[in-house]
Amino acid sequence: MSKSATATPPAAPPRTSLTRTLALGVLASGMLMIVLDGSIVTVAMPAIQDDLGFSPAGLSWVVNAYLIAFGSLLLLAGRLGDLLGRRRMFLAGTGVFTAASLLAGAATSPAVLIAARFLQGVGSAMAAAVSLGILVTLFTEPGERARAIAVFSFTGAAGASIGQVLGGLLTDALSWHWIFFINLPVGLAALALAVRVLPGDRGTDTAVDAGAGAARGLAARADVVGALLITAGLMLGIYTVVKVEQYGWVSAHTLGLGALAAALIGAFIARQATARTPLMPLRIFRSRGVVGANVVQMLMVAALFSFQIVLALHLQRVLGYSAAETGLAMLPAALVIGAVSLGVSARLIGRFGERNVLLAGLLLLVTLLVLLTRIPVDAHYATDVLPLMFLSAGFGLALPALTSLGMSDAGEEDAGLASGLFNTTQQIGMAVGVAVLSTLAASRSERLLAGGAGRAEALTGGYHLAFGVGAGLLVTAFVVAYVVLRRRTR
Repeated sequence: MSKSATATPPAAPPRTSLTRTLALGVLASGMLMIVLDGSIVTVAMPAIQDDLGFSPAGLSWVVNAYLIAFGSLLLLAGRLGDLLGRRRMFLAGTGVFTAASLLAGAATSPAVLIAARFLQGVGSAMAAAVSLGILVTLFTEPGERARAIAVFSFTGAAGASIGQVLGGLLTDALSWHWIFFINLPVGLAALALAVRVLPGDRGTDTAVDAGAGAARGLAARADVVGALLITAGLMLGIYTVVKVEQYGWVSAHTLGLGALAAALIGAFIARQATARTPLMPLRIFRSRGVVGANVVQMLMVAALFSFQIVLALHLQRVLGYSAAETGLAMLPAALVIGAVSLGVSARLIGRFGERNVLLAGLLLLVTLLVLLTRIPVDAHYATDVLPLMFLSAGFGLALPALTSLGMSDAGEEDAGLASGLFNTTQQIGMAVGVAVLSTLAASRSERLLAGGAGRAEALTGGYHLAFGVGAGLLVTAFVVAYVVLRRRTR
């Protein structure tokens, strides 16, 4: 990948080990806020509905508004980070997210909360899209990079479980408002530290600082038409997927909007092949590592929904756990993931390579979901659930290896783009997983209820189907990883 002839040389990364460690802490803290915000709100939904008077259909937009903004803007934010400077984009995104959290916590009506959640998604996209790009330019030595990616991946893998615990405790002890207010001190501290420790970079668009020509220069380099096409296509596509449970897969609403979203994305790809300064240079897809890692991630994240959400639903709706009890029950998984991510994954990757560690992690996860298809209606936590938590070590192995592969061939000028692409496929996988697995589980439960099964048995049957489909997605991910991803010489 060649740099533009007018590109400003990237600023040298911080020299001291302490400064780089602090920079990693800032990036990981930013990612932790983003991941927590996606899960912490789920356990507070009943309290939010009662307090603000949401309708059942309107309540889903507390989640959907965030997901649509976050997922659709990642690719654009990543490319703008390459052009304007990734440090600038991270600071702006963290600032927007923190301010939107204050607005969400102070919301007194459904409209204000939904608008604040959309703004949180915008800020999250801006910060998350460039985080990996900053990380890989900070840590260039393979061993250091593997350890840094392990720390970064841990915040994503364990953040959802921590969010469920924290959300339940804050909602029960204080109020739902505090699930958003908790972001304020973290966000402000991250901003204050980021200004000092993140490496300064002007990006590749020197016109940004050229006074009157800045807007024209950025517009020429950012491919405004391409940005509008991909943002509209992704936003419409994610909206269509999250509404599948309401309208069904073969409804005119789903098929019509899905076809329009596909046409917009297709037009974007066609433009990237001919544009003078494309938003997403298609050269990035020449890398088998980048393509394979993103496909595997979509499949794996879609399957993760069946573990993180469907198992939590089983604990609450079948076994009668409270929100806080459910979060605590899932906590061992977060601890196992953390121990593996931070303790052994980097050393294993250094010895056996990313591909082999990824395959081992996927095998553990397949075993986990297959065993969950046999979880009984009257399950006992100590004997039926807790032992399975140790198999979640597969997350701690697979995610750092997959992240490393997804960023493996990104050059300095495309690090933000590769980071945005990797996060975009994660959000697409999440949206598809929610739509497919929740719809299949609900349909299966309804059929069992119509056949005379009790409520607990019907719900368990639906969850078993979701676990089985999730296991199938992971098997497919294993095959793709084995066939597409090459062994890398260590």
